[in-house]
Amino acid sequence: MDSQMKLEFEKSKTGDKEERYEAYQNILHATDQKVDWAYEVWDQLVDDLTHKDNHQRSRAAQYLANLAKSDPEMRIMKDFPKLWEVTKDEKFVTARHSLQSIWKVGIAGTPQKEMLMEYMVERFENGTDEKNYTLIRNDMLQNMKNLYDHYHEESIKQTAMDLIDTVDDIKYKKKYLNIWK
Repeated sequence: MDSQMKLEFEKSKTGDKEERYEAYQNILHATDQKVDWAYEVWDQLVDDLTHKDNHQRSRAAQYLANLAKSDPEMRIMKDFPKLWEVTKDEKFVTARHSLQSIWKVGIAGTPQKEMLMEYMVERFENGTDEKNYTLIRNDMLQNMKNLYDHYHEESIKQTAMDLIDTVDDIKYKKKYLNIWK
């Protein structure tokens, strides 16, 4: 990792609000592609998933999701449950930002995609007692659509359609189907 990227990680934690946001954007942009330095920050990011500051938890989750494609050792398979927990964070904005980026884990490879799909299906089916579960379901279906757009696998779309079919509320069923238009 070059010194500029190290500085970005530092600024994303300690800078003022504008510096933190700019660093966050720069890190997400850098990790949109494969990088060779993922393991230099991996363990710290996993630790930050339980940081006392919800902004740190959110950023760590988003960075790890982006870095999954740069993980030849497939550490994400072991660390994913910790990452998934942030999608249930006590701060809903933290949970939501984490959930909306978690689909990127699925583009790292087939085992990662299958694991992610299992987690999302289970939560879709059994998460109706969660606060804001209709938004959570919407985000998970959008994640599936993102995976479908990446892989073009009909099984992903079929899974989403099967889940949507289980929704009784016509308003939400229609909203969920609109994701797939």
